Amino acid sequence: MKSTEPDFWNDIENSQKILQRTKNLKTKLEQFQKMEMQCDDLKTLNELGIEENDDSVIPEIQEGLKKLKENYEKLKLETLLTGPYDKNNAIITMHAGAGGTEAQDWVQMLLRMYTRWGESRGFTVKILDFLDGEEAGVKSVTIHVIGDNAYGYLRSEKGVHRLVRISPFDASGRRHTSFASVDVMPELDDTVEVDIDPDDLRVDTYRASGAGGQHINKTESAIRITHIPTGVVVSCQTERSQFQNRDTAMKMLKAKLLELKEREHKEKIEDLKGIQMEIAWGSQIRSYVFCPYTLVKDHRSNYEEGNVQSVMDGELDGFINSYLSMGALKKEEQ
Repeated sequence: MKSTEPDFWNDIENSQKILQRTKNLKTKLEQFQKMEMQCDDLKTLNELGIEENDDSVIPEIQEGLKKLKENYEKLKLETLLTGPYDKNNAIITMHAGAGGTEAQDWVQMLLRMYTRWGESRGFTVKILDFLDGEEAGVKSVTIHVIGDNAYGYLRSEKGVHRLVRISPFDASGRRHTSFASVDVMPELDDTVEVDIDPDDLRVDTYRASGAGGQHINKTESAIRITHIPTGVVVSCQTERSQFQNRDTAMKMLKAKLLELKEREHKEKIEDLKGIQMEIAWGSQIRSYVFCPYTLVKDHRSNYEEGNVQSVMDGELDGFINSYLSMGALKKEEQ
């Protein structure tokens, strides 16, 4: 008798996906209906103010319009998430580029920015791997952002980020330009198949270099996996066991190889790796200027924000919205 166990588990999995999809659609409908009620209430309040010639309702109407606009922008942003992996968690890797200690400090600033953004949305942000800077900051760091649509939002951040400021490490107080690269991948579940030949992998173990308690620092629990054909390297060191680190690293490798596979259009290894832009001048997707003026500008969508500190505190929705809107417009034109 043929076993029906695989079909049973597939049916369970499909049912869970349908339930999740239904839940998401129901949530969006409830958000829209709530906005309709807000709009009707404001219209009623405005009409009463006009009839009674009562100017005291103006501040309440202005505050209501502000909240309505915020809810509208949030719902609009969610409707732009149409990619196959947009609903997934995100894995972000940041590397310091040109600029030495300045660039390493810049990576640490970006780490704080993305952590603040994630926490403001109720997401969980977890460090998977990191390498401290020689004097200050961080040379490289990989974080796991866990939350609904995390990848859909954060894929707008992939590219080179440029910082211009008066260096706190320069006794002469000169202005410095620093660069950091940000790579964003979706966390893939077990339903996505990526064929990885174990013979193509080189697995190295090493002692974790950061916080995590006595166990994590005294045993070689950290894992580094190299995919030899493409040269892709992933690592994880913050889980409690070597097995957990390996499992997380394999998920990262799986996501990266799927990304490369989707971009593949030539046979050469260099092309399999995609377009590798130098982490330096001329390749940036966004500039953060602290001096001689304050401005953050995205060079793809031309969206600008004058309050640099608010951006560094995690206020990224304007940039994310403009990037996703630009992508949606391009699809319509095609």
